Amino acid sequence: MPNPMRPYLLLSLVFFFNLYHSMAVSDPTHQALLQCLTQSIPTDTASSIIVSKSNPSYTSVLRAYIRNARFNTSSTPKPLIIITPLDESHVSAAVICSRKLGFQLKIRSGGHDYEGLSYVFDKPFFVLDMFNLRSITVNMADETAWVGAGATLGELYYNIWKNSKVHGFPAGVCPTVGVGGHLSGAGYGTLIRKYGLSVDHVVDAKLVDVKGKILDRKAMGEDLFWAIRGGGAASFGVVLSYKIKLVPVPETVTVFRIERLLTENATDITFKWQTIAPTTDENLFMRMLLQPVTRNKKKTARITVIALYLGDSDSLVSLLQKDFPELSIGKSNCNETTWIDSVLWWANFDLGTPPTALLDRDLNDAGFLKRKSDYVQTPIPKSGLESLWQKMIELGKVGMVFNAYGGRMDQIKPDETPFPHRAGNLYKIQYSVNWDEPGNEADKNFTTQAKLLHDFMTPFVSKNPRSAYFNYRDIDVGSTKKWSYEEGKVYGESYFNGNYERLVDVKTAVDPNNFFRNEQSIPPRSSKI
Repeated sequence: MPNPMRPYLLLSLVFFFNLYHSMAVSDPTHQALLQCLTQSIPTDTASSIIVSKSNPSYTSVLRAYIRNARFNTSSTPKPLIIITPLDESHVSAAVICSRKLGFQLKIRSGGHDYEGLSYVFDKPFFVLDMFNLRSITVNMADETAWVGAGATLGELYYNIWKNSKVHGFPAGVCPTVGVGGHLSGAGYGTLIRKYGLSVDHVVDAKLVDVKGKILDRKAMGEDLFWAIRGGGAASFGVVLSYKIKLVPVPETVTVFRIERLLTENATDITFKWQTIAPTTDENLFMRMLLQPVTRNKKKTARITVIALYLGDSDSLVSLLQKDFPELSIGKSNCNETTWIDSVLWWANFDLGTPPTALLDRDLNDAGFLKRKSDYVQTPIPKSGLESLWQKMIELGKVGMVFNAYGGRMDQIKPDETPFPHRAGNLYKIQYSVNWDEPGNEADKNFTTQAKLLHDFMTPFVSKNPRSAYFNYRDIDVGSTKKWSYEEGKVYGESYFNGNYERLVDVKTAVDPNNFFRNEQSIPPRSSKI
């Protein structure tokens, strides 16, 4: 039976297409970019990858990879145009044309930059959104994989699992994080003590430089290849893909999660954790969460120990009974599973969830959040922990995550990659606060909580410089408006310690006019901006 509404639907589609086309034609920036892109890309293709504000899809494309609601408000600066390349050559053209037209180019792979620096800027700008460039090619003959910058960690893990049940990769626990940003800022996960960082297993890369040239490791040279493995690739170019070396994992791994309140020996367990978690068997990774909670109408604090062991539960229980009896771990607390199922479990899926769940690129609605980081090099005394509980209870919302180092991390030199926080660091702290209330008042309240707890921890963490983790982006560490060497040094030495100087040298060599920049980018020695 003919649909009586069909003619009206067709007329509506024609109307909206003509409306968008006429609006796009009247947008001089859109037209200038289109004209430039068509010098190297067919017109139809160029038109399809340009999403300007007049495009009905603009808002949905922009919001699709905003992972922090603080930067999804009506007052947040928006890009004039979002460029969504379908091919590597489109990235080259986007770089060339953005430079030619004089617009800043922000590069977004997964959108998990905690400060929104991959899609927010205070001057007219474009966003280069890499989500289409997410091919993954696994080669089990040499145990490597080429991974597009727009792929997510979940997609990477799934593709490894499809090819091998006894291989994995040392990267993060959040499956929607983009590979491009994660690896360019170092990357870590539950395999950190066994295998180190993600960048410790990058063996090649493809990058578009400031001139629009596509370079591999050989063509870019070892200095630039060094810089984009932990130094923040967005300061140097656009990473198209990384070639990674896979790592072996056993057929059986074990996970557990236990919780303890202050009345359940939490202080003693936390104190002991600081010396055991970084020094125990490298096959064991233990994370600790610290949170203020309310129990029986009384405010208190809770610790949660979450662990992955590369082996069976008998071996794990035997190890912990010897090294960490305060935990009181038995086989009943443990779950034996496969590595891929442990990936799902760490991402808060139930055990038994099919691995296809890792392919979902939009698992949760983005809430409001603030993150900060620190490194601990000497155990916090029990008196300090007792004061910490009271401070967290007083503040009310902000939590902490302790991530154990040691193992393989102690064996890698601090200048082997730009990431310097190796031997001598017991664990990394992430300060974490999430909230649901929109508005400036809530933003100020909750971000202040994170800052106050960070300030409280000053006596207990690294000094000169007070170090921070680049992938836990925190604008409070420092920012630049003039893109000067001295401004960059403030945050650059916190993130990269002594490696900041070499990063500046690389930047000066490959992008002396500082086209690739953001509020925490590596500056050249003499900026002309």
